[in-house]
This record gives sequence, structure tokens and C-alpha cells, in this order.
Amino acid sequence: MLLASLWWLGHNYSQRPSQIQLAEHAGTDPMMTSQVIRKLAARGLLERHPNPTDSRARQLSLTPLGAAVLTSALADVETTDETYFAALGSRRDAFLAALATLNSANSDRAALADDAITNPTA
Repeated sequence: MLLASLWWLGHNYSQRPSQIQLAEHAGTDPMMTSQVIRKLAARGLLERHPNPTDSRARQLSLTPLGAAVLTSALADVETTDETYFAALGSRRDAFLAALATLNSANSDRAALADDAITNPTA
């Protein structure tokens, strides 16, 4: 997930993303993200570059090997999805629409619950 998020950030912004930006985008804990980044860098899947404006921060980029691993992993995910959902046949679109409806309804409920917690007198 971190490699995919790093790829997305790298292709949608003009600067290399920082470790913090990657953690925020991926929704992961910054400390865990830092540990995983070190391991991915040790395997040659990404590079950590000094940030020219903040000596404490590091900017990240995928290596060619990292891009190849990501491409292969995404192909495996797509194949697995196709195999898993094949049983739905022509009902796949209806199933996905129903899931989207459930997600939207539950997101609305979660937002209302969060609002009730943060604004108890409202």
C-alpha cells in the first residue's frame, strides 16, 4: 500500500512526497511508516532524499525496481479481484452499486456520530 501511495503522490504533485505526506495519504501511523520506508529503501524499492528546505525531513521516490514490484503486485490484485468477483457475472455492477450505497450511508452515520462527540451541546 505504501508503494502504491508513493507512486500516486509522485505522479500527482510536483515535489517528491515526504514521509509524513506518505503516512497521511496512506492513513498509516507515521512511526510505522518510517520503519517500513527504511526496510523498503534497504531492499532498493524506494529512495530517501534530503529535503532541501528541511534538514529533518526526507523526500521519497520509487526506484525502477520499486515501480516494477508495484506493477506486478497491482496486476496480481486485479487478477485476484477478477477471479473472486467472477461468480457475480452480470450482477457485478449492481453489487458494487449496493456496496457504494452502504458505504455512503455508513459514512454519513459516522460523520453524525463524530459531530455529536465533538459538539455535544449542538
